Amino acid sequence: MWQEDYVPALVAEALRLIDEDKRLCDAIARAGSALVTPGSRLLTHCNTGGLATAGVGTALGVIAFAHQQGNVSHVWVDETRPLLQGGRLTAWELGELGVPYQLITDSMAASLMAQGQVDAVWVGADRIAANGDVANKIGTYSLAVLAKFHGIPFYVAAPQTTLDPACPNGEAIPIEQRDAREVTGVAGSFGAVQWAPVDAQVYNPAFDVTPAALISGWVLDSGVVTPEEVAKGVFGERMG
Repeated sequence: MWQEDYVPALVAEALRLIDEDKRLCDAIARAGSALVTPGSRLLTHCNTGGLATAGVGTALGVIAFAHQQGNVSHVWVDETRPLLQGGRLTAWELGELGVPYQLITDSMAASLMAQGQVDAVWVGADRIAANGDVANKIGTYSLAVLAKFHGIPFYVAAPQTTLDPACPNGEAIPIEQRDAREVTGVAGSFGAVQWAPVDAQVYNPAFDVTPAALISGWVLDSGVVTPEEVAKGVFGERMG
């Protein structure tokens, strides 16, 4: 009897979470698309689309919705090394959506910004601290610094559930160190290749932290949060 009661409840909860995620993604897409100006050339990092969520995605959902509105002319897709989520996943999703894009290595973003080829950067978030600091896929912080230097808006799109009430700032976010083999070579159905010396020492953090001071806006399912609001402690209020 216990199992008969447990299984339907588990299925119902899973379906509820799927529906909730779809609604959150739709709300983020609508809120964020209002920040995308006509003819925008956007740059994105990692994967934040339907392959990462149950809905249209977070940052990629914003891009897709803004493209439907005719406001996105081009998307630059970071490969997102070392696991290449941009090259493997985001590029595929944009192609399926009919959004014009070009794939770049992470180190090419600076030159594109210097040439005036990027109008805004859109990324997701794995965790948002109470002070607005954001942990996201490694390489996000670099983009934020570059965007700040070049005067380019840098937006973070994530559901409100990403806010962590127990985390005061980015320094309190633990960063996972991943397998060195992700950096020293590559492996797949084709086999394995190692390009680094076998005794190479590797530093391979999965995430980095972007300080709130570098972020132009946090796009949540509840709406857009501005730097001024974050400075006044709005995240702490929403978490409370």
